[in-house]
Amino acid sequence: MINGVMGGRGPPLLLLHGYPQTHAEWHRMAPALAERFTVVATDLRGYGDSGKPADGSRHEGHCKRSMARDQIAVMQKLGFARFAVVGHDRGGRVAHRMALDYPDAVSRVAVLDIVPTYRLYSTVTKEFATVYYHWFFLIQPAPIPETLIAGNEDFYLRFGMFRGLVSGDIPDHVYAEYLRCYQDPATLHAMCEDYRAGASIDLDHDKADLDTKVRCPLLAIWGSEGAMEPLYDVLETWAERASDVRGRSLPGGHWLPEQVPDELTAELLAFLT
Repeated sequence: MINGVMGGRGPPLLLLHGYPQTHAEWHRMAPALAERFTVVATDLRGYGDSGKPADGSRHEGHCKRSMARDQIAVMQKLGFARFAVVGHDRGGRVAHRMALDYPDAVSRVAVLDIVPTYRLYSTVTKEFATVYYHWFFLIQPAPIPETLIAGNEDFYLRFGMFRGLVSGDIPDHVYAEYLRCYQDPATLHAMCEDYRAGASIDLDHDKADLDTKVRCPLLAIWGSEGAMEPLYDVLETWAERASDVRGRSLPGGHWLPEQVPDELTAELLAFLT
């Protein structure tokens, strides 16, 4: 079961959130986008109020291929055979996999503040490992990270992930929704499984597709104050994996949909229309 909301009118647009969030991530942008599009915003499998599937022997229950399949099924159920997709963070990795596995379904794809997972794990630096320490913490065998976070969810989110954002860029009521979901042991485990899949089966899928490029237009947006810009040439990196790439940085950090919603909405509307 995939939880989500739909509203607006016009061409279909799927919004996919990142870690450790839910579809509520789009609260500042969805109203404006819904003036031009039929917006579908979902919780990824394992996240929010979506179903918590079995792990599988190789974490395939939470791999990006499985997550992409979920979202294709949702859109088909709603009557949308072809649609645009915007993904932030983990949602961007699902969107990338979706564009590769379902090229006839994805008309345009926007990825927010990421470069491909395979590139990240192939070029790990001290700087990357310092900023993205949770990538290496959450992949530890269960129940190590689950046990260390359980009971400390509020501290971990406020100071480990959203440092300085709560009550500012992330309103209290939205943060409360993130925290509610994160305090569910099944959700916490599923989020760890997402990262475990990212460090194992997802890399196998990505390696098999290294010579396959995303065919549809791809927009890459990243935060000038985040980790991507100093570590990677983002457009050049995506040009290795997609045929038609454009994009730019925006004056924010990693949490673009909540930090610079107006600027990001303007870039998306220009790309999607």
